[in-house]
Amino acid sequence: MQDIFNSINNFFSFISPISDAIWDFPTKVSWYAAIPILGQLSFPVLLLVGMGIYFTVSTGFIQRMSFGQTVKIMLRKQTSTTGISALGSFMLGLAMRAGPGNIVGITGAISVGGPGALFWMWVAAFFGMSTAFMESVLAQLFKEKNGKEYVGGLPFYGRRILGNKRFVGLILSCVYITYALLNVPSQTFNVFSAVGTISETIAGQAYPRQSMFYYIIAVVLVFICAFIIFGGIRRVVAYSNVLVPVKAVLFCGISVVIILINFPLIPYFFKEVVVGAFSPHAIFGGTIGVALAQGVKRGLMSNEAGQGTITMAAAVANNKHPCEQGLVQSLGVFFDTMVICTLTGFIVVMAHVWTGTTTGVEWESIKASKITMYLSSVQSLVPAMIADTVKVIMALCYGLFAFTTLLGMLSFAEISANFISRSPHFILFIRSIGALFFVPFGALTILAGLELTNLWYITDLANIIMVYINIPLLILGAPLVYKALAHYRRTNGGEFISADEGFETPCWVKDKAEKAS
Repeated sequence: MQDIFNSINNFFSFISPISDAIWDFPTKVSWYAAIPILGQLSFPVLLLVGMGIYFTVSTGFIQRMSFGQTVKIMLRKQTSTTGISALGSFMLGLAMRAGPGNIVGITGAISVGGPGALFWMWVAAFFGMSTAFMESVLAQLFKEKNGKEYVGGLPFYGRRILGNKRFVGLILSCVYITYALLNVPSQTFNVFSAVGTISETIAGQAYPRQSMFYYIIAVVLVFICAFIIFGGIRRVVAYSNVLVPVKAVLFCGISVVIILINFPLIPYFFKEVVVGAFSPHAIFGGTIGVALAQGVKRGLMSNEAGQGTITMAAAVANNKHPCEQGLVQSLGVFFDTMVICTLTGFIVVMAHVWTGTTTGVEWESIKASKITMYLSSVQSLVPAMIADTVKVIMALCYGLFAFTTLLGMLSFAEISANFISRSPHFILFIRSIGALFFVPFGALTILAGLELTNLWYITDLANIIMVYINIPLLILGAPLVYKALAHYRRTNGGEFISADEGFETPCWVKDKAEKAS
């Protein structure tokens, strides 16, 4: 078995340099790298931030509406049995957004770029809210009816924008399904890491990967995933409506308590973040570019604005106006970064672990494991008598983050597959390969004691591919979003009929049963 996994890992060894080359382009080119600050910002980072700024200006700072109206939209009672509620869509989107990257990604950004990376993460998230608005409105505009459910997202609006060619949607759907399923094994690994940390802390000993304990965890995980996924999107939403608030409340609540316990360190946190954003420590390279690049990259990869990966959650919602879901998912970016990621940053920065000065653990050894660095930070900030209890709770949150992301990946793959075929047999096939192949595959690699590092690089490569596919579609589809937004502002969210605005959509039509109610 181990030889098979080693062969798989070696087969994908070519992925790592390709992924790094695309993500870092053109920062490795000597003349570009010599440019102050700009030379440390890769094209993907500039593209995502640049488009966020452009969409912010062109929508008249849509962020203002996101804050003012979204809560009312989410709390509104569902008036139809078709689709899921705005709140359900928000939770489904947050199931994906609020993943392990909110902990290890932010910890990694600070470990590489210093506390100042958090400041630039805030900046990127603010502008990313407008990008999330654009892609979510497009997802709503071109969603389609599937029984009592809606389906849609990147493949659906991509087809309509690019001349209504079916082969375009087929390609986009296949790319997205591949992206989602290849992310499953890494999330499975994160679930096991969390369970392992919890069991080790409680039992006081580490269990071998080949122990019966891990085999039981593998079986239970596969069974739970299969049970939820085979129940369809509505069952996934039902569970995400419970699990997402639980993980958010647990994580945010404990984090706030830790911050309050260390209240005198709050001024230190803001000083390090603001000063570090413009004058980073020498240990992190001593240049603004390092902090800026890390903050922007990790922030946008955490909230996923611009990747098109949350558009499936936006499409399945039943809204009165397509712009409502844009506002809902825009707020999701804010909550993900400004709240969850910031709380992670508070703990990591306040604990000083990133400086290697307070825990007695050498910096070079602890920074190798971001989850170890984070949990070490947590333990150093609470009284010794409750340190293990808090560690267990935060590890549980980490596991829930990974598990809900896992469910999100599998369900979004199913939604995307609806473009290829809505045959129950085909959808069953997609559910089966996700829950009964990719989840067990991730579990088996862990049981074999392997992490398949090269295979995980595929997810990084898939992320950037999604960005390069989605951003041009947002640019081409922007005029339609602007028309919908102008109508929303003019009518205060009144009845939207696409034909009245000069274009046709499948659902936003007059006198049709599938019209959003």
